[in-house]
Amino acid sequence: MKALALQIDTAGVFEPLLQPSRYKAAHGGRGSGKSWFFAGLLIEEHLANRGMRSVCIREVQKSLKESAKRLLESKIEEFGLGEKDGFKVLADRIETPGNGVIIFQGMQDHTAESIKSLEGFNRAWVEEAQTLSSRSLQLLRPTIRAPGSELWFSWNPRMRTDPVDAMFRGGDPPTNSLVVQANYSDNPWLPAELEQERLDCLRVNPDQYGHIWDGEYVTVAEGAYFAKSLALARSESRIGFVPADPLMRLRTFWDIGGTGAKADACAIWVAQFIGQQIKLVDYYEAQGQPLSAHVAWMRAQGYDGCEVVLPHDGAAHDKVYQVSYESALREAAFPVTVVPNQGAGAANIRIEAVRRLFPRMWFDETRCAGGLQALGWYHEKKDEVRGIGLGPEHDWSSHCADAFGLMAVTYKPPAIQRVINYSNRGIV
Repeated sequence: MKALALQIDTAGVFEPLLQPSRYKAAHGGRGSGKSWFFAGLLIEEHLANRGMRSVCIREVQKSLKESAKRLLESKIEEFGLGEKDGFKVLADRIETPGNGVIIFQGMQDHTAESIKSLEGFNRAWVEEAQTLSSRSLQLLRPTIRAPGSELWFSWNPRMRTDPVDAMFRGGDPPTNSLVVQANYSDNPWLPAELEQERLDCLRVNPDQYGHIWDGEYVTVAEGAYFAKSLALARSESRIGFVPADPLMRLRTFWDIGGTGAKADACAIWVAQFIGQQIKLVDYYEAQGQPLSAHVAWMRAQGYDGCEVVLPHDGAAHDKVYQVSYESALREAAFPVTVVPNQGAGAANIRIEAVRRLFPRMWFDETRCAGGLQALGWYHEKKDEVRGIGLGPEHDWSSHCADAFGLMAVTYKPPAIQRVINYSNRGIV
């Protein structure tokens, strides 16, 4: 059969991905054309390599409507290909030249045994890769092992801790990886309708704009308690470079964790109250570490002797070591205050206190990056059936938010000193 030549327009940002490579990854925001690029590339490669077998993957795929199948069908139509060229679209797969095939699967349905059905496949394209679990990555990578095989990943970043981001953007990507970032601004064919959607998002949903359109990590979750407050703080330039004043008292506000792999995280905010301003100059979080590790961090940052404010459980004795955080920190020469238990409704009291004080707050963007991310994610748990709120969701962000709330409920505005000159009033 005579080879068919196609002339395919490709956005310049994707040019590096045209070279052979074990791993190809494209991340970025909406409108970049990432998925369209990989769809076109997959059809192109099946046209050039008779008998190729490929699998398009998502973490969860309940139906083919959730797969990349429709994208591939559109590319086949766009390129003017059909059965005469060896492409046949069936209900559950696409047959390609030379008895090749493209199939569609969800990784969550696979086990260590069933994944072996993909051995010998030449290409694996993971769409919406931000949802791929560590387990799925560990199953998939060694399975796609045919000579010259490639694994492709496209996604809109969500959290830097998501497995695909940790793998490709964590500083040590796999050998033979090509990684590009692509956004709407890299798409020379961005439709006018999508451009208007972008502008509308910037106008009505600015706290989500960076994630949706610029491919940034999620900094503020939909419905987060402090979403509007954080957006306003950023627009007013209260998030930036905020150094500690060496002449003013440092205060640390804690949420106590524990030791062991399954223990809650220990979170510490470092603040200074200067005039009417609350300056958040540092944030620390560690999971499963002993108290000595937290003390070592404070001393390493130059926070020796700073005031320590603990929640009510700071006075409780550890069941193993029979020592409380309060007593241990006092012995380490830190002045300690333990805040009494606020009882029922304590979480809502903290949330309202934070919202009230947020206009006074300034954050060091670099040193408080982890804390800002957690505050932006802290949100209400919902009963989806009844449509009612169930209070704060207890997840990775809640320890940070609890320590932050402790600061807010214990904050006292500085007293104003007045000097009255009685001589001006005729009083001797």
